[in-house]
Amino acid sequence: MSDPFLGLTMLILIVVVIVMGFPTAFTLMGLGMIFGFYAFYNPAEHWIDNRVFDLMVQRTYGAMTNDVLISIPLFVLMGYVMERGALVDKMFYSIQLSFRRIPASLAVATLIVCTFWGIASGLVGAVVVLMGVIAMNPMLRAGYDVRLASGVITAGGTLGILIPPSVMIIVYAAVAGQSVVKLYAAAMFPGFFLALLYLAYILGWATISPKIAPALPEQQTRVPVPAWMKSFQALYSHNMLVGLLRALVSPSKAMALETDEGRFSYWKLVKNACAALVPFSLTAFTLALVWWYVVIYPQASAVAEAPEGLEQLGTPAPDAAPVVVNGPATTFYVAFGIVAAIAAAVLLRYYRNMSAERLQVVKLLVSSVMPLGILTVVVLAVILFGITTATESAAVGAAGAFLLAFQARTLNWKRTKEAVFLTAKTTAMVCWLFVGSALFSAVFAILGGQTLVEEWVLALDLTPVQFMILSQAIIFILGWPLEWTEIIIIFVPIFLPMLRHFDIDPILWGVLVFVNLQAAFLSPPVAMSAYYLKGVSPPHVTLNQIFAGMMPYMLIVILCMIIMYAWPGMTLWLPNYLYG
Repeated sequence: MSDPFLGLTMLILIVVVIVMGFPTAFTLMGLGMIFGFYAFYNPAEHWIDNRVFDLMVQRTYGAMTNDVLISIPLFVLMGYVMERGALVDKMFYSIQLSFRRIPASLAVATLIVCTFWGIASGLVGAVVVLMGVIAMNPMLRAGYDVRLASGVITAGGTLGILIPPSVMIIVYAAVAGQSVVKLYAAAMFPGFFLALLYLAYILGWATISPKIAPALPEQQTRVPVPAWMKSFQALYSHNMLVGLLRALVSPSKAMALETDEGRFSYWKLVKNACAALVPFSLTAFTLALVWWYVVIYPQASAVAEAPEGLEQLGTPAPDAAPVVVNGPATTFYVAFGIVAAIAAAVLLRYYRNMSAERLQVVKLLVSSVMPLGILTVVVLAVILFGITTATESAAVGAAGAFLLAFQARTLNWKRTKEAVFLTAKTTAMVCWLFVGSALFSAVFAILGGQTLVEEWVLALDLTPVQFMILSQAIIFILGWPLEWTEIIIIFVPIFLPMLRHFDIDPILWGVLVFVNLQAAFLSPPVAMSAYYLKGVSPPHVTLNQIFAGMMPYMLIVILCMIIMYAWPGMTLWLPNYLYG
């Protein structure tokens, strides 16, 4: 058997052995050592002088000195601390009340919490198990179809590995030699777009067939309004915002109210007024930040970086030419004006009907969602705007996760030890995978397997579109028996050298792979999301019902990939705008 076919034998054996249940990392190292010993074998040398042992040491050292991998343990620690220290049930309750008047409100709230929690933790298994415990039984008790309930939890739980900060993106960046920051920016819009497609599917199915998601009884949609709010409305105004503003000026009547915590105080009045203004503040801050970054920041940077004019001896200094800065296109001002007008109209309508129920929902959202939301936005913003590296941002996220958990008083010494232990375990697994993958891929290339695959693909005389379809189809099929770690570490490096030949951007191709690998968690027989959910579901929920609920989301993943390839700007616009 020739060396190239020995390389293909390695590739076939790795799939067979992994499917049989052997540990991936040590299987990669074992096959790499066995086939590498043959590749380097020299009868004139003693077997202990075989260069495969040197290769093993070099590849291990190279993996351990990879700076990109440093951020993995910090992001993983952030996720485990969030899982063990935050209040997911309170977040689910507040979001469910916010969407109580739309079809399938429990399923919509589940998807939103899965997306939000997945961004914060990045742990698919943790998100699926947590939401299975919190949301599965309420949906089944409300009469929801088992396929709808199981599908939204399993599909929503996988979004955490797609939307930054994601460990999968870091692993791909290390394998492909790409910028983590650019990949984070590129995956941002496709991740939220996929979540939007999931949401559209849930709302469409519930609207066409209401029996799959019956309306909730009144006691489950009633907002718990404190008694003092009703008295406050009678004293000032039915509109809580107007009443709070009036009470800030004339607080004497409000001070006479009694609450569950004692006499109403001016500080409590200020806190309620600030909570009522949170929607306006967030909208204004977002619009101001966009305006500053697009309009003001480029001009200030250009002026600061403009070179000073040179002055010759004996001659007056020449007048400095004015710095010309090309501002944003006219379309930006038009679009910004339209968005600002729509936001103003929505806020006006929202505050015109600011009832006590609406204020109470805002307060619940502020207490349960806002702290985690601020931490997530800060972690992503400091990366995308170039303030910190991915590793430094991961450190900020881990520290912030501890602060939130301590503030919520839900993290004790036992849970902290569990989070640190699981972080060390996951990090060790990823590092050993990199060592095994580096050795395996080196031996595979030495035997000529990589060259054989490239020659075979090039001999097919494919167009870039055909190569894109072929590569993504292979990864999609590999997602049935394998997990995303094996696919990215073993098989993605086989396709990477061919991207340049077909003039395909590795950033675009990588994000397509990220979306494609969502199906790896949803495709039987190794659909890990299904097994995670089955472990915490009631006994009458079968694995086949969970599989049936996941199937439509696999089709949505394919639809998202088609739209991404037809409109590459959705993936490449943000990294090109931020980094050129």
